[in-house]
Amino acid sequence: MFTRRELLRTTVASGFATGAASLLPAWAKSAHAGNKGIFEQAGNSFDLTVGHSAVNIGGRSGHATTINGTLPGPLLRFREGEELSLRVKNTLDEDTSIHWHGLLVPFYMDGVPGVSFPGIKAGETFEYKFALPQSGTYWYHSHSGLQEQLGHYGPLIIDPAGPDPIQYDREYVLVLSDWLFDHPHKVFAKLKKNAEVFNMQERTFGDFIEDAGEMGLGGVIEDRSMWGRMRMSATDISDVTGAVYTYLINGHSTADHWSALYEVGERIRLRIINASAMTIFNFRIPGLPMTVVAADGLNVQPVDTDEFQIGVAETYDVIVEPKRERAFPIVAETIDRSGQVVATFAPSPEMRAIAPLLRERPILTHKDMAMDHGAKDHGAMGGMDHGGMDHGSTGHQSMDHGSGGHGSMAGMQEHNHQTGVGVDMVAMAPTNRLNEPGLGLEDVPHRALTYSQLKSLEPNPDKRKPDRELEIHLTGNMERYMWSFDGVKFSHVVDPIVFHEGERLRVTLVNDTMMTHPIHLHGMFFDLVVDEIDHKPRKHTVNVKPGDKLSFDVTATHVGDWAFHCHLLFHMHAGMMQVVSVRPRMAMNVHDDHKAMDHESMEHGAGDHQSMDHEKMNHDDTEHSNMDHGGKH
Repeated sequence: MFTRRELLRTTVASGFATGAASLLPAWAKSAHAGNKGIFEQAGNSFDLTVGHSAVNIGGRSGHATTINGTLPGPLLRFREGEELSLRVKNTLDEDTSIHWHGLLVPFYMDGVPGVSFPGIKAGETFEYKFALPQSGTYWYHSHSGLQEQLGHYGPLIIDPAGPDPIQYDREYVLVLSDWLFDHPHKVFAKLKKNAEVFNMQERTFGDFIEDAGEMGLGGVIEDRSMWGRMRMSATDISDVTGAVYTYLINGHSTADHWSALYEVGERIRLRIINASAMTIFNFRIPGLPMTVVAADGLNVQPVDTDEFQIGVAETYDVIVEPKRERAFPIVAETIDRSGQVVATFAPSPEMRAIAPLLRERPILTHKDMAMDHGAKDHGAMGGMDHGGMDHGSTGHQSMDHGSGGHGSMAGMQEHNHQTGVGVDMVAMAPTNRLNEPGLGLEDVPHRALTYSQLKSLEPNPDKRKPDRELEIHLTGNMERYMWSFDGVKFSHVVDPIVFHEGERLRVTLVNDTMMTHPIHLHGMFFDLVVDEIDHKPRKHTVNVKPGDKLSFDVTATHVGDWAFHCHLLFHMHAGMMQVVSVRPRMAMNVHDDHKAMDHESMEHGAGDHQSMDHEKMNHDDTEHSNMDHGGKH
């Protein structure tokens, strides 16, 4: 921890000498009774300043982009239905933005430069104004360049307008994140040159001998040869690993000894937010069972578990009830098990939990390659189509069932799923993996949460069957570090994905890559199709496993243009993003095929701006062609 002199020197260096006592960085605060370890602001009017700050993490100095001088940014807390005013001042020498992740705001308040507003220029202040029809655990972050990786993120809680169905005596917000002491643009440049540059967990000769004992010499030789032909590694789970990352809980590394306190018999709510740029975590508290009560901000029917995989940008609320006095480790271990962050959950600030050892790293399998599992020869690549060959085009189908009945297909639109240099693999036998807990958790000796276990506490608000189906492929060339949807990287000249106001759609995601992708849709919640019940889990972000094929149903209620992207920051930056344009009803007589519409001429895809109160925007209306997309995503 820091001396008072060191704290004041750091605060002054950060440009926050005035009011230093209220702006001490969150990482410099120790948790004690009544202090949740995060600087909190409550109310309905907020002043937020984006600027540069010096930080000290685990004894090392670094530089961060912060909000109000803290890492993470302050916890913003307000009540459902309140009219909010959030004034964001940009003291950087570059554009910035804030996206309110998971919040149902008007599209022009969503905070995505080049999609919903021009961004906040250096030296300017932008006022976000909205009211929200929701409650729960959320977060906010920059959508400009790679600022999110530099520390530009923070937690957000919306208390319900009425009684909270979740009862608890105490709560903690746990913001999980990954920290680079190197500049993220340098790290991204290294990935472009060698996508496996940070993979320090390659298989060894000892692994070869061990595998030969299980598979036979011929089997292991064929297995290694197959991976060699694909120019891929079975241990390439995460692009950026513990080799360069320091992992944080509430801005604290394991070495910072952050702790949360409890009293025996208390019912404690943990609000867990994965605010990482590139890290999917496995979260557990060894020795202490958890009851999941909310996912992505919305309440679910209680589910008991011992561990869960939390994708980048997902949130989970859990209830824990310690029955005796002991120090429990709060553990967020990376999906590739190259690193972890550990905090202490104890009845006394003097107690310290023992950090568990990292578990054995997972290995990708044939299922992750979406191979034909019926093939007898598991060494063959008969179940997938791999790069280096001319794939031609595969079908990306949007099926319009029409209004005459959900069982009949009134029409079908074919959309090209591009292949070539940007696509090195196409899944030939993808399977639905919603009933699996996540890569590496399949064989743990305790309970691990699956999406199929989640059920919405309240019935789904729209019980209609889908009018239309849309299939979207998650694509990439891992060797060249190229990422895309349907083989096309994002740019402002790419046609948007068109939804029509009020329609019910089924969107199917097919992961053609061998990495897990947390996919996020702005502006709408979707119902994850785990079965045909009316209590499907409602989410805004979903982890799509390698070789996975999953579906969600969504109702297009919010007119405007919305970002749709992988929430692995470097994947989005490399092109794995699209725009979903919800067209107002008056536009439904225009061709359904989005290729017939000129996206650039639509001024944000809004159709009639008057119908969306677009005149309430307090910035100049700027056409897409004038916005800098390349530097933002």
